[in-house]
Parts: sequence; C-alpha cells; structure tokens
Amino acid sequence: MTKLRLALIAGGKSAEREVSLKSGDQVYQALDKSKYDIRRYDPRDDLARLVQDAPELDVALVIMHGRGGEDGTLQGMLDLLGLPYQGSGVLASALGMNKELSKILYQQAGLQVSKALFFNRGEAPDPRDIKARLGLPVVIKPVNEGSSIGITKARTPEELERGLAAAFQYDRRVLVEQFLEGVEVTGGVLGNSQLTALPLVEIIPSEQYDFFDYEAKYKPGASREVCPARLDEATTLKAQAAALTAHRALHCRGYSRTDMIVKDGEVYVLETNTIPGMTATSLFPQAAKAFGLDFPQLLDRLIELALEKD
Repeated sequence: MTKLRLALIAGGKSAEREVSLKSGDQVYQALDKSKYDIRRYDPRDDLARLVQDAPELDVALVIMHGRGGEDGTLQGMLDLLGLPYQGSGVLASALGMNKELSKILYQQAGLQVSKALFFNRGEAPDPRDIKARLGLPVVIKPVNEGSSIGITKARTPEELERGLAAAFQYDRRVLVEQFLEGVEVTGGVLGNSQLTALPLVEIIPSEQYDFFDYEAKYKPGASREVCPARLDEATTLKAQAAALTAHRALHCRGYSRTDMIVKDGEVYVLETNTIPGMTATSLFPQAAKAFGLDFPQLLDRLIELALEKD
C-alpha cells in the first residue's frame, strides 16, 4: 500500500506555541505509520522547507493554535501551495478567531450570546461606566486569542481595570461580556457537507478556578470533564443544534468545537474553535471517542475529510 505523504504542522510563534507542540507530539504518536509517511514542520522555523516540499506532499494536518496557525494565515499559504489540509479554510478560520465578528454572526443565525462591549486600546471607558452598562461580574477577553490566554474575570471595577490592561497586552481590541453562571459544555461537529454533532462534553473546573482559564485547561487534574454531559435530552439536543448552527454560521469545514453555557435551560454560545485541541485527552477527541472513534481513527477521519472534494 502506498503511504500518504503527510505534513504534520505544529508550533509557530503564538502564545499557544507550547500547547501546539505538545499536541503535535501526541498526534505523531497516534498516527498509523503504516498508512502515512510523516514529515514534521514548525512554522516558526520551517516555512521555507514546507514550501519547497509541498509538491511532494499529499495532505497536511495543521495542529496549530492562536495567530499564525488558527486564524487563516497558514491556511491561505497552504491554499496557494495546493496542499489539502483538515479543517476550515481562510474565511472560517479568521471568523472563528475573531470573537467580535463571530458573535455578530451567531446572533444573525438566531443563537443566543451574552451581552458584550468592544473597545480599542486606549479607548476603553471608565470601568464604572462598563459596570453600569453590563453589571458585574464580567469576563474580559482579547478579541483574537485562544486557549483563554489574556482572559480574566472581574467582580469589581478595580479588577475590571486590571483585566483590561492584561487583555490589551495581547490584542489592540478587547471585549467585555457578562459572566454567565451555568453549566459549561462544548459541542463538537464533524464532517464536510454531511455534519454530525458529537456527544457534548461538560467542563467542570475545580473550585479554585473561577472559570475554565488557561491553567484550568492544561494543568493536569485542574478540571474534570464528563462525556456525555449531564443534561436532559431536550437541552442536549438544543446545545448540539447550537453547535451545528455555529459551525454553519462561520462556514466551517471538517470539524469544529463550540463552547457554550447552559443557564436556566437556555443555551448561550461563547466561541467556536476551528482547530480544537488535539491530544488524546482533549475535549474534541473525548467526544469523538464517546461517538465511537478512538484517537487514531479520528485522525484518519480528519485526513479523509481533508482530501474529500466538496
């Protein structure tokens, strides 16, 4: 059997570089070496080599997070090289990375979102004005970051002021949104033209964390996940439908993972990840396993979808 010549792309320059590299290592270990001739590339150091090798490659697995990998820039380069890759293209990747534009599209698609305000660096009003408009607590986020980097929760105007300063270190534009107290779930979607909503994963940070921040995401034992999520059937179907709607609203392809809060039986969409975390214990692989796809089988399926003609 002729092996597929596969480019495994991980690393890059974003604040999520280390997460990407660790994910890339686990993906490499899980890939079936009898099926794939794997070549590894780190966009921080190997872009020229990737361009040179592209004519000899069949497909790419992009295991990137953050800017320069998840925001459409790398996808655009791969399009120019004529190299198929798993997941969303330039437009959906850029929209998924931008929390402001994605929130607008969610609302246009009929999804519920938390109330939010957006500010450019140097233009944020007095925290007391934000409190008057949104109340407290609020969550402060850089518009264009992932993995909860630069995100804080503020219960007082003083914490809000510090949170804005922290978020502006990562982006020139920041959002402040109402904090929703509820059950946090994430909904995976798999497929191209035919979409499948995967079982929901419920996310339970330990009591020392106010929300699912960077440390709660990646520190071993900091959070607990339950799959399928402990929701009744009607709410489960509603959240899965919201994940499908979010996927379509952003024009995603291949797969996505949408984070949501369930509060008083209603589903509020937070954001969509166009390249979900990809270690064996990450949220999307957990959902795929509950659906019946173990980690190597999931990677095979993503590669099949990358090569599928729409």
